[in-house]
This record gives sequence, C-alpha cells and structure tokens, in this order.
Amino acid sequence: MSLLAADPATASCRDVPWARARELAHAAPRPVPVRHVPLAEAAGLTLAEELCTPQPLPGFDTAAMDGYAVGPGPGPWRLRGTVRAGADPVGDALAAGEAVEISTGAPVPPGARGVLPLEHARRDATTVRGPVPAEDKHIRRAGEDAPAGACLAPAGTRIGPALIGLAAACGHGTLPVRRRPRVGVLVTGDELIHTGPPGPGRVRDALGPLVPPLVDAFGGEVTAVRHIPDHPAGSLATAVHTTPYEADVVLVTGSTSVGATDQLRALLAGSGARWIVDMVACRPGHPQLLAQLPDGRWILGLPGNPYAALTAAHTLLAPLLAGLTGRPLPALPRIPLTGDIRTAPGRTRLIPVVWDGATARPAGGHRPAFLQGAALADALAAVPPKWQPGEAVPLLLLS
Repeated sequence: MSLLAADPATASCRDVPWARARELAHAAPRPVPVRHVPLAEAAGLTLAEELCTPQPLPGFDTAAMDGYAVGPGPGPWRLRGTVRAGADPVGDALAAGEAVEISTGAPVPPGARGVLPLEHARRDATTVRGPVPAEDKHIRRAGEDAPAGACLAPAGTRIGPALIGLAAACGHGTLPVRRRPRVGVLVTGDELIHTGPPGPGRVRDALGPLVPPLVDAFGGEVTAVRHIPDHPAGSLATAVHTTPYEADVVLVTGSTSVGATDQLRALLAGSGARWIVDMVACRPGHPQLLAQLPDGRWILGLPGNPYAALTAAHTLLAPLLAGLTGRPLPALPRIPLTGDIRTAPGRTRLIPVVWDGATARPAGGHRPAFLQGAALADALAAVPPKWQPGEAVPLLLLS
C-alpha cells in the first residue's frame, strides 16, 4: 500500500490497470518546445509539424528507364536527338513517328507516349524500332507521387533516414522538431557495486548500464547517471533537488516501495507532487510510480529488481517520453499466445516471449531480478488476468 493511501486525492491514481497506466503516462505531459534543425541533425528526433511538399513530386515528367521516349503512333520512330539527366526540359512536343534517346531521370518531351526500354529497341543511325509502349509506360508524370502542397508525414513521426531523404526531395533544408527529452537517472541502493563481481551481501548494479540505452531507444537522452545511497535518510531528496533543472525527467531506480530504506514516496508526499500513477496492477513492476514536481519536472520511479524495472520502463517511461515529444501512444500488436502460463488475479503479467510471426510463446528466465528471458526475447507479452491459452495478447516489442 502507498504511503499516500489515506489521501483521497491520489485514490484514482493507485493500483492502476496496466493499459490505463500507459494512457495516463502518455497524456500527462505537454510536449517539449519546437525548434528547427538542419536535416543532418534531425535523425532520431520527432517531427513537430506536418511535412508538406511545396512543389509536385516529381516536379516534371521523368523517364523511369534508359531507352527512347517515343511519340504517338507505331514505329519505326525517327530519332530527333538525345536528352540526359540534368538537361533542360525539351520544348518541342514529339510528333507522330518521332523519338528521342533518353536517360533515366531525364525530362520527357511533351507528347511522349511512353519510353521504349533500351533492351527492347533496335536502332540504326536515324531510326529506332521496337514494340509500342503502353500509354505512360516508364514515365513518371509530374505530381504523380504527390501534388504541390500535399502533406506527406504527420506531426509526431519519429524521424529516420527515409523521412530525411523525403524532406530533402521536397526541397527542405531544415525540419521543425521536438528535441529528445532529457532524463537524469538516480540509481539507489546501499547493496550495489558498480565494478567487478558481487560478493556476499552485495549486488552488481544492472540498471545503471541498462537504463541509458533504453532511454535512447524510447527517444530520450540521459544527461547523467548518479548512484545514491540509502543512508543517511534524505540522500535521495538531496539528489533530486540537485539534479539539474534542464532535466525533463528524474528517473529513480529502487526506493519505490514502503520499506525502511525506501525514500521516494516520502519525498513526493512532502514536496507537493502531482500524482499520475501510484502503483500499477501488474507483475512484476507493481510499485512503479509517476508524479510531477511543483517545478515541472517529472519523477518516474522504477523498482530496483532489473526485470521488474524493465517492464515498468515499458509501462510508464516509454509512454511518458512519447508524450513529451508529441508522438502518439504506440498501438501494440495483438498476437496469439501459447504455453503454460499462470495468470495473476487482478493483475497483468508481463513475460518475455519469442514470436515466430504467427504465435508467441514464453521465453522463460523472467524472475523479477533476472534478465535472461528479456535478453533473448522478441517482445514482452501483457497477459491479462483472465487470459486463456491461444488468446491474443498485446506485445511490447523489444527490438
């Protein structure tokens, strides 16, 4: 039970169903501000406005094959010249019985019926012969891909290589983007060591190395990883208040439960935080939480057990970062799940699965502190309390 269990203001945020927790984390933040960056700096960021083309694509009738642009009627066609890619458009229309030799990407003369591919043509000094191409065959007409003013990608699209190339083809040199949200990571636990094998009573920190690439995959940017002891009391509060204010999110691993050394809930109770999620009805990862500090920063608490923390990050962190960048909450594929799986009454179970394209099955190796299953799996399956073997379940893709 949360330390805030007596507070009716947080009752609606407590023990939230798993799917609802994702929705709440995504809807809570306002997106970060918009800025314009050169195309070379846009990869991995999020498009803040629709990508539109100011001109038709292609901008002129273009040959799609090397060969001969032929005029109306049957051949043979009298050769009238040559047009290469990069040349100025030809002004005079092709008359019946006329043709020009043409290269892929070159402007097609007006009046061309189609392009006769080079390998299908027979040529002598002044004429070319071959089968009559179908109307518009091997010609990309102006505006065929997109008319001027067409919007080709919506705001909220993650920018990858293809979108950068599309923007360049439209004539853009910059893009309006939302930057990656900045995440400061605080790893708590007196039992943790950070180098070498663990000894008696000590545990090697797995979350310090795991969280930064996970944040990167979700579209964020880790500004720093700090290791915070459980003692003395107040260490976590000091770390939170001294985390740079340019961090949009302060992510705390461990210290989310109600044990004697768990400080995060007491910190939030005393700081006037606005609660979004206070525990999620799932296994593992139940004590995860999300709140907002009065200064606007988000506090996201993950359990200290590595696999539980991974499932919680997919539940709350990924949607939160999507909301901060203006991306939609990802729709999850639903795939039939097979295997001997024990459901959890009233809770969603998150288990690593391998997916063969038709069905998913458990990968094993998923005790709360053990990451083997997740390391080898294709996805996490969100198994509802009343699941029956063979029923479809949502998948959170891991790669």
